[in-house]
Amino acid sequence: MVSRKQNEELIIRSMTIHDIDSVYEIEKQCFATPWSKEAFYEEVSQNRFAHYLVLEKDLEIIGFCGLWVMFDDAQITNIAIAPAYRGNQLGEQLMKKAMGIALSLGAEQMTLEVRVSNHVAQSLYKKLGFIGVTLRKNYYQDNLEDALLMWVKLK
Repeated sequence: MVSRKQNEELIIRSMTIHDIDSVYEIEKQCFATPWSKEAFYEEVSQNRFAHYLVLEKDLEIIGFCGLWVMFDDAQITNIAIAPAYRGNQLGEQLMKKAMGIALSLGAEQMTLEVRVSNHVAQSLYKKLGFIGVTLRKNYYQDNLEDALLMWVKLK
């Protein structure tokens, strides 16, 4: 875990195709079945519903978050913080920014899926107002773990 200095500046900005290599490296570190570079490229360049953010520290990408906004619904597709930077409330900052973007685009509610074993992420989502709605059985391909579908009202 890296501690944050008081004068340290973090930047959250829109992801570009030039960020995909860095995002993909974080994706591989964080997920058992990572998305491909091609999937990120399609999301950033082709999917009109997709909005992806990167979190930078000293020009280094240390986290990212993706969401889809369709009409009044928003869906978090993925969120990750590089392992060395976890525990500094960076995921919370990214989620708050994503929620703000969704709200500004007309979304009234947001959903996401999280592994039932990922209690740290579930705690963050609950802190932001998400509630568990239902289980999606055998959702994750790597070990057939269930996903908890969580929901929050944005408006």
